[in-house]
Amino acid sequence: MYGPDFAADPHAVYARLRTLGPAAPVELAPGAHATLVTDYRAALEVLRTPEIFGKDARRWRALADGRVAPDNPVVPMMAYRPNCLFSDGEAHTRLRQAVTDSLARIDPNALRGYVERSADTLIDRFAGLGEADLLGAYAKVLPLLVFQQLFGCPPELGDRLVEGFSGIFDGVDAERADALITSSLVELIALKREQPGADMTSWLMAHHARLSDEELIHQHVVLIGAGTEPQQNLIANALRLLLSDDRFAGDLAGGSMPVEDALDEVLWLDPPMANYGVHYPVQDVDFGGVPLAAGEPVVVSFAAANTDPALLTTRRTGNRAHLAWSAGPHHCPAKDAARLIAAVAVEKLLDRLPDLELSVPADRLVWRPGPFHRALTALPVRFPPAPPAGPRPAPVHDLSAVRRPGPGPVPPYEQPRAQSAPSPQQADLPGDSRWNASPARTAGPAPSRFSPPPSGSTPPAATSTGRPPGSGPAARRRPWSFLAEWWRGQ
Repeated sequence: MYGPDFAADPHAVYARLRTLGPAAPVELAPGAHATLVTDYRAALEVLRTPEIFGKDARRWRALADGRVAPDNPVVPMMAYRPNCLFSDGEAHTRLRQAVTDSLARIDPNALRGYVERSADTLIDRFAGLGEADLLGAYAKVLPLLVFQQLFGCPPELGDRLVEGFSGIFDGVDAERADALITSSLVELIALKREQPGADMTSWLMAHHARLSDEELIHQHVVLIGAGTEPQQNLIANALRLLLSDDRFAGDLAGGSMPVEDALDEVLWLDPPMANYGVHYPVQDVDFGGVPLAAGEPVVVSFAAANTDPALLTTRRTGNRAHLAWSAGPHHCPAKDAARLIAAVAVEKLLDRLPDLELSVPADRLVWRPGPFHRALTALPVRFPPAPPAGPRPAPVHDLSAVRRPGPGPVPPYEQPRAQSAPSPQQADLPGDSRWNASPARTAGPAPSRFSPPPSGSTPPAATSTGRPPGSGPAARRRPWSFLAEWWRGQ
């Protein structure tokens, strides 16, 4: 599952594997073996029965006994981390609650506005050229801008984090990439301890779950990892579909933009995380006639399950029963935000450049090798040159203070680690509070049997300090190196 042949036509591989039953043995990387679930109902059974299939990767026997080397390229994506993705039971409930409470503070209207302004900024850079690589110049950079804003991350650190996450998804020098991610997150957390703000990092730090520094690092790994690489693939794959499939291209030519339909199609057929959801049987189990040994990885193929011929319907438009966001207690907590970002990104691009067309035939587009993702190497397009969007409000960068909605004391479970209530002056700091959801939204989603009801919002930041100056220019200008200049308004 790691070579170019699999990347070029994974569905042919899934079809062969289905002949072996609901699950079949695969090699994710040289020396790293697993069982891949290709059946829709079998996938749901794995995802929804944590008492049989656990997520705690410390059960991975082959890694523990040395059959899989620590520097194997899939280890950074599969090995245990103390975060909500790799935890079970009470540990999972505690860690996930910090994530869901913090995500509930994001105002969708503010997020939409930020994505629109960021998209315009990026489109202005290539609109007059008449051609572009929509992956490198747009789909890859837009999620980077969003996560930098959401996590209060300076562009220099964001550059390094994206490099690291690209490395572990591709399995290219994954051990070095993992170390780069860790060192960058250590810097980010240290920065936010000194300069807390209205951002996910600060909210996670202030949450009543009282996450340790190690837990903070690895909560960020799953959140930023899920918010960059898969997000760029969702945007790029949707654009590819819209520009190459006659069902959608015809509507575009007629002035319609069926973006939501295209997203549904991509999430069913080419989900950005095609194979993941790694679980470990807690004991030996017979799985529909397939013997599974305790502690050996079981990987869910979301792409294969979604295209299971046994499904009773092939209607995908408006159908959200796909498994692209996983299912069960570990389903993606940010799926609504992820879909909003992708939809706005695609809508804005097609609105600005309605005559987009691929520069090469769709069957000549190249897919990146890797067992987990469904990702293009490039998405070249051409279009009639267009003028810049014109004057518009500058993107808001200073989200470092939160105005608390309404009077009243701060509940004890919302106190920061210092355990001292903020002064009236601190609670009323100036700054942009639009990133925070309105009181009606801070309650979060309805409670489920997997987690207690979300807590209230975390406390306001105690300081509002200026952003530190960026580092000097790098020797090599990466595609997203303009972000530091854009962040500072240059």
